[in-house]
Amino acid sequence: MKVGIAGGIGAGKSYVCQRLAAHGISVYDCDAAAKRLIRTSPDLQQQLIALVGSLDKAAMSRFLLASSANQQAMNAIIHPAVFRDFQQSGMQWMESAIMYESGADKLVDRVVAVVAPLEVRISRIQQRDGISRDKALQWISRQWPQDEVSRRAHYVIVNDGTADVDSQVEQLLSLLAQNE
Repeated sequence: MKVGIAGGIGAGKSYVCQRLAAHGISVYDCDAAAKRLIRTSPDLQQQLIALVGSLDKAAMSRFLLASSANQQAMNAIIHPAVFRDFQQSGMQWMESAIMYESGADKLVDRVVAVVAPLEVRISRIQQRDGISRDKALQWISRQWPQDEVSRRAHYVIVNDGTADVDSQVEQLLSLLAQNE
């Protein structure tokens, strides 16, 4: 069974994936894979340079945030490459901040949404990336609303800084084992 870990930026997906790793589960990180593929694939590099004009992280970020059309154009280049890489990886678990928006949900059998309150997400993003509250909100606004991701998911893990994530992960693994 293939399982996707979904949730917006700052929800705590990476922490949940660390907890899964403690159970011996390796999770394919779509964001890390995209960065690796951009660094290593000449074809991807050529397409992005033709679109954005540069592979500079700041330039790509500005381009991405400038409009939804820019975001769609960039995603149309990056997502197919990441999806192929996931399928070739042989891994059963995938982490993606934009699981539904990207269509990655079609590559998995079950989706787990990781959720956290907005203020917690903003704080995590600001601390991790050293950016302003407005910039954090800008990134959040580029993704589907958390309640929509949760509604579509098969399971939800609350990672608000107080809920017991380990027990939720254990319960998830038990439920998945029952449904195999």
